[in-house]
Amino acid sequence: MGQSASGGNELDLEALNAYFRRAAPALGEVRVAHKFSGGQSNPTYRLESSSGDLVLRAKPPGVLLKSAHQVDREHRVMHALRDSGVPVPEMLHLAPDGEDSPIGRQFFVMRFVDGDIHWEPALSALTVEQRQRVTDSMNRTLAALHSVAPDTVGLGDFGRPGSYFARQLGRWSKQYRASETTPYPTMDRVIRWLEDSLPEDDGSVSLVHGDFRLDNMVFDRETQAVKAVLDWELSTLGHPVADIAYQCMQWRLPADSAFRGLGGLDRSGLGLPVEADYVAQYCKRVGRDSIPNWNYYLAFNFFRLGAILQGVYKRSLDGNASNPERASQLGQAVPLLAAAAWQIIENPE
Repeated sequence: MGQSASGGNELDLEALNAYFRRAAPALGEVRVAHKFSGGQSNPTYRLESSSGDLVLRAKPPGVLLKSAHQVDREHRVMHALRDSGVPVPEMLHLAPDGEDSPIGRQFFVMRFVDGDIHWEPALSALTVEQRQRVTDSMNRTLAALHSVAPDTVGLGDFGRPGSYFARQLGRWSKQYRASETTPYPTMDRVIRWLEDSLPEDDGSVSLVHGDFRLDNMVFDRETQAVKAVLDWELSTLGHPVADIAYQCMQWRLPADSAFRGLGGLDRSGLGLPVEADYVAQYCKRVGRDSIPNWNYYLAFNFFRLGAILQGVYKRSLDGNASNPERASQLGQAVPLLAAAAWQIIENPE
């Protein structure tokens, strides 16, 4: 693991341990670091330490887009939610950025949470009852997150309240343009429609995760309850509908694609809730009657995912992706996501 701190995605354990001895002795001596293969944004490692198993999550090396890869925000939101009822890992240390960091960039360390991560939304390895427990726990966890009053956990300034979709549309349009490598006319049409069809803001504000999906959660092996929600890089203050629409967008993606969606599968036959029932259960838990403009929020999330993956693809070309081969594959999906968004726009349900 002895690559220099400033180059590549490997860790210099000698430098890391020297830093821990000085700045965070409770973390112990790290013997081995294994890089997780999943994830495209912030390199993440499992550390075998004398203090127990830890997880280190760092900024990627290289030149980064403005406002991206803010691991300090991830650390802050998970630390703030530690006693909220939303399951998160225990935060142990936040390292500085730049030359003061033993790896040359900012990172945080958290306690490793043992459990299952399900990579396949169909959950084919589980029984029908276990699948129902998984989906109900996800639904309950999302409702719990959106029920947290940001001020009560010290996150009242974690973002700007109001006009969430207008701001997000502006942000991701700019980031998409900044990382654009091939013109996609359908993506341009989607962006114009989203700008022209923006619903009036209803004033709803909550903490939003920003990437709330099955494989960003650790589940208890016995009860199938969510033990920890991971990957909070995109979290902010925003409109709660963004998270539930994002999750349902993921489920609409084809099951036989790189996204491992639920599209084309018989959900009822698998013992999984159909989209309308899942959304209705969420609405009941958060006290909503319904979600108007559902097709807008779905189309927005297809666009947003496309913009995110375009950035991942650009980083792979620049040599900064956490998993270059996977990044290149996902980059090829950008025009497909744009087409899916346009399909929803042209044929709202």
